[in-house]
Amino acid sequence: MKITEHIKKAKERSLFSFEILPPLKGQNIQSIYDGIDPLMEFRPAFIDVTYHREEYVFNDQGNGLLQKKIVRKRPGTVGICAAIQSKYGVDAVPHILCGGFNKEDTENFLIDLDFLGIQNVMALRGDAVKSEIYFTPEKDGNHFAKDLVEQIGGMNRGKYLDEVMEKGHNTDFCVGVAGYPEKHMEAPSLDKDIKRLKEKVDAGAAYVVTQMFFDNQKYFEFVEKCKVHGITVPIIPGLKPIATKRQLSVIPHRFHVDMPEELIREVEKCKDNKEVREVGVEWGIYQSKELIAAGVPVLHYYSMGKSTNIQKIAKAVF
Repeated sequence: MKITEHIKKAKERSLFSFEILPPLKGQNIQSIYDGIDPLMEFRPAFIDVTYHREEYVFNDQGNGLLQKKIVRKRPGTVGICAAIQSKYGVDAVPHILCGGFNKEDTENFLIDLDFLGIQNVMALRGDAVKSEIYFTPEKDGNHFAKDLVEQIGGMNRGKYLDEVMEKGHNTDFCVGVAGYPEKHMEAPSLDKDIKRLKEKVDAGAAYVVTQMFFDNQKYFEFVEKCKVHGITVPIIPGLKPIATKRQLSVIPHRFHVDMPEELIREVEKCKDNKEVREVGVEWGIYQSKELIAAGVPVLHYYSMGKSTNIQKIAKAVF
């Protein structure tokens, strides 16, 4: 079922969903199941599976020269999505990136998803590789998430890259995109960022999932600004419970989001990370209840492969 259909069927009841990481190369899928099993009692409407682009490593050849090698540390997104839908009967949403794919790679990726009966995809530009300061698209690849949404929309109309083929099978993907209540790190302003989001929606995106935030007012203001810009698709809030003291500096640096002063004070009082996790759970419960009271379509949690905190929050909320 499409994400938009899940939302419509819920009839204004807030749904539960979460995001997982593929395991590191060399590990098996049991770690995925171990993270999903405790959350199944809350009947997730869908489960997102991230995609991690290639990284460059440099191996010392022993003669003063370095050999550049491309590696993918977390492969398996498509297989995990198929396994989730088969084992749990829950819609899986694979992330698909511009970075690391040319348009033909993207088309083949989407064909595989279509064969597997996967109806939903999350279209993202993706980050720059660690050796780059700014994102560089692949040769013959999509430059922006909007371009990726347009390619998916083309396939939904039977348009493929092969110009000889007059018309192909119409896929039927429901496309989600990312939104940033505190703006994307590369955007000059929030208004400019929302205009870019409107372009993605106009290109065919059917729903938005936000970057994590810790101040619900940022989300509410973002939704109102989106309405002013003519964005009417569902905007799903993304939440992540803080779990370690180190995240007070890591999360703002990596994700460019602010922490409320009250949350910072409570975390700083903690003697150890066990106490921090409890603060994170309580803050997550507070955020979740307020968002549900406001009528959000879905609460989407970034689990990062660990379900204990999410489970505690969901028990208090759903």
